[in-house]
Amino acid sequence: MPLFLVIFTGMLFSKTGTATVQWVDILNKYALLIGFPALVVVSLMQLEAEIKVYLPLILLNSAYIISGLLLVYPISWVFRLSTKMKQALFLILPFGNIAYLGIPVLENAYGNDILPVAAILSAVYVFWMLTLGLVLIEVHEAKGVHAGRLFMSLIKNPLLLSVFAGIIIVSFRIHVPGILDNTLRFFSQSVTAVVLFSLGIFLGMQKTGTPGEWAQVAASSLTAMLVLPGIYYLVIRFSPLPPEEMKASILDAAMPTGLTPYAVAVQYNLKSRFFAHNVVFSTLISILILPLWIYLLG
Repeated sequence: MPLFLVIFTGMLFSKTGTATVQWVDILNKYALLIGFPALVVVSLMQLEAEIKVYLPLILLNSAYIISGLLLVYPISWVFRLSTKMKQALFLILPFGNIAYLGIPVLENAYGNDILPVAAILSAVYVFWMLTLGLVLIEVHEAKGVHAGRLFMSLIKNPLLLSVFAGIIIVSFRIHVPGILDNTLRFFSQSVTAVVLFSLGIFLGMQKTGTPGEWAQVAASSLTAMLVLPGIYYLVIRFSPLPPEEMKASILDAAMPTGLTPYAVAVQYNLKSRFFAHNVVFSTLISILILPLWIYLLG
């Protein structure tokens, strides 16, 4: 509830006109360029085991993401969806709010010890979204695949770069001076409130849609947050993953639609109104769905 109270505070600031759309842009840039990279580096610095220990976690979640992407094709065929809707589903079904909401939720549910796992999971989701996810979107564009743009989106992504930085620090046992370590921790401690407050402002700015639009939104959100994570849980519950990693994997799979997929949708002109409504609806129902998953996972 403290996490969602921060979101509702942002919505209140938005509805009263205190916060404007510029706030969202500035707060998100702070989170993307400073806050989350600092949090990822600090989290990975807590790794006590070698990165290869997390290989099953990486592979299983990669398989889940790829399966979610490929599932779009039979769904689009059965429901005769337009190309734009198919492209939108490439971002909605497998990619939730893994960083902005996922990391705070995992930390709140399982403590600081889960942060290295949360950081690795965030990197896995970002990697596949900016590679295979964008490739599938561009395959269905009239212009075709733009390899240069895909490559640049990867090498310029601060979240991925911070993952590599953290792994290098841990792998080569690099000593981080105390003053730099404390500075990173200051930034990392600020990012949760900043991104959730920004998310609340964004939600408060969205306009009401038609019942038909909300029916589509509800179907896609519930599929992404209940059906697919439920299948995933049945598949990996008896896997060799440690319990904490299994729980983190399912919770991340059940996250609501994220702002990063929304930003990609706007860039590619993919049903941005539908995406905005997905962010609103899925975030609101996550107040019930995420605690339900936490309870079921134990």
